[in-house]
Amino acid sequence: MKIRKFAAIDVGSNAIRLLINNVIEFSDRETQFKKSALVRVPVRLGADAFIERRISDHNRERMIETMKAFSLLMEVHGVEKYRACATSAMREAKNGKKLAEQIREEAGVNIEIIDGKKEAAIIASTDLSTLIEGDKNYLYVDVGGGSTEFTVFSKGDIVASRSYKIGTVRLLNEMVPQETWTDIEKWIRKVCGEFKQIDIIGSGGNINKLFKMSGRKIGTPLSYIYLNAQYHFLKELSYDERISELGLNPDRADVIIPATQIYLNACKWSGAKKIHVPKIGLSDGIIKSLYNEERGGV
Repeated sequence: MKIRKFAAIDVGSNAIRLLINNVIEFSDRETQFKKSALVRVPVRLGADAFIERRISDHNRERMIETMKAFSLLMEVHGVEKYRACATSAMREAKNGKKLAEQIREEAGVNIEIIDGKKEAAIIASTDLSTLIEGDKNYLYVDVGGGSTEFTVFSKGDIVASRSYKIGTVRLLNEMVPQETWTDIEKWIRKVCGEFKQIDIIGSGGNINKLFKMSGRKIGTPLSYIYLNAQYHFLKELSYDERISELGLNPDRADVIIPATQIYLNACKWSGAKKIHVPKIGLSDGIIKSLYNEERGGV
């Protein structure tokens, strides 16, 4: 048995995350990936990038300091390989590439700015395949701050995938035109309409939080009815009440409502009645793809 440490940095539109995994290699069975540490810093880059088209000086400094801290954490944890990926906020900010260069120089962290297609491919390299039953159909929905990735699986294979500029931070700032909703509805109805029955697999911090709030056992799906009821319950509470009464973090208490709206629409348009929440996402995919690439795999 050999224990190694890999890390993933996910520079999202609502927060920046560092995930450190123990990668446990065996001679007689499959390699295991176990979470060793997870750090989340609420630097909302999307609020800058989607409105001002640039990362503000304030958030630029916060991001540099965050990366310096992440670099130190990876060092003391003994991380041997890492990969840092930035999504829609850094993609759309005019100074995104320049900031990535500055971070590389000052913090020693190399950030790769990826597009929606690459993001979906990385997520698909997670252990998602082990959760998908071969004879069933699924619509995988990964909701971020700036974009949402939709992937349709049928009989274990990917049959369609799309990335749309719709996310929690965009919705909060009323930056999603009706045409985008219409396009998503048309695409989901067209692709999912071929199947008599389909379930949704939900990914992202908000659906993870909704699952935790439900009190359900791991592996038990959420129902559309429950999610819809929770959506209306959350909407009736003020932002302050969501923090004080439900214990939500300030940077979660606002985005959780538009996130739920996306999942509900995905259910309605696909005809899904169940939402599975495996609690995997981009960070998990980064580590898995990093390991696979090293071994000459996908």
